[in-house]
Amino acid sequence: MRYNILDVDGNVLNTINSSAEFVEANFERYELDVQPTPAEPSAEEEAREWRNGELSSTDQAAQTPDWPNRDNILTYRTALRDWPATSDFPNTRPTLGS
Repeated sequence: MRYNILDVDGNVLNTINSSAEFVEANFERYELDVQPTPAEPSAEEEAREWRNGELSSTDQAAQTPDWPNRDNILTYRTALRDWPATSDFPNTRPTLGS
């Protein structure tokens, strides 16, 4: 459980993850933190984050006309941009051809 540790005026000093027994034994003033725990990212969100990273990491290659393997990188970037609209999304990631 998450607990807010409070000062004498009721202001939150810290928030900790702990058992009720530990908090009761070690702190005079506390309250259960009712803030929702952030949700884990969905498979789609994780896939989009990975894709955006791949696009960022190939930006320089895409903008440099004489970059080695540039044609394959441009094809890969197109596949990355199109990927969310495919039936494979997010299960099968595009790969960079050689």
